[in-house]
Amino acid sequence: AAHGARKMEDYGRFLALLASALLVGFVSVILSFVWVFHYRGGLSWDGSSGEFNWHPVLIITGFVFIQGIAIIVYRLPWTWKCSKLLMKFIHAGLNTIAMILVIVSLVAAFDFHNAQNIPNMYSLHSWIGLVAVIFYCLQLFSGFAVFLLPFAPVRLRAALMPIHVYSGLTIFATVIATCLMGATEKLLFSLTNPSYSESPPEATFVNCLGLLLVIFGSLILWMVSRPHWKRPPEENAKILRPIGAIPEGTEAESSMTNSSNADKSDLRSNAEAVRIQNIKFDEAGQRSTM
Repeated sequence: AAHGARKMEDYGRFLALLASALLVGFVSVILSFVWVFHYRGGLSWDGSSGEFNWHPVLIITGFVFIQGIAIIVYRLPWTWKCSKLLMKFIHAGLNTIAMILVIVSLVAAFDFHNAQNIPNMYSLHSWIGLVAVIFYCLQLFSGFAVFLLPFAPVRLRAALMPIHVYSGLTIFATVIATCLMGATEKLLFSLTNPSYSESPPEATFVNCLGLLLVIFGSLILWMVSRPHWKRPPEENAKILRPIGAIPEGTEAESSMTNSSNADKSDLRSNAEAVRIQNIKFDEAGQRSTM
């Protein structure tokens, strides 16, 4: 932790935001269970409303909370001593767990609709939600293929990294918005006497849950968007030298006593340019945010 703290700017602020995000996310998960058990009749798997209740619980737990942790896992300074390959496995593993929970939640929702003869995929919530799930699966599979497996060229990783980061954050923000739409839709359908417009206790409770989801998403996006909180490049990263460049201090270099200062300056400039580019490639190949 101390090693990471020395390298990270505003270390105390990062810890405060991290603790706040984890607290808000954990409370959101707990409140989702309180909602379904206190107001919606609990959980079951028999085609009743209890089966549908798995949908909001698993979405908030997996698609919001676990995905949010997966996004910021590279920012944790006490993991900067760990290999980037290990962190990539943790990042991919968390996203895989989230995807499994999301798929189970979709099965629960469709099974409930079919058992109750309720049409599927007619609301805007369901359209955007399904699109988010499809792109999330594509994001996960492409992340495995490009950034985790050792087959993709480094230049391809560098080219795809900005797209990978942008799409991951867009999916996360879309998931938050879809959760708010789904919660509102559920309240409109379920609250009849009194109605949602009369602000019964359940409506107020779920509205507060929605606010927590927005706060959690905002904290995650803020932390991941700060450039000075990114994981630094590996200190022992292998720096490739341009063809013809000779390491300093070698016998070959000492024999080049007749070389001009301009030639040496060019070699150093080329070596520095390659060093900077390889650091970028190292970051692209090792640090991903799904």
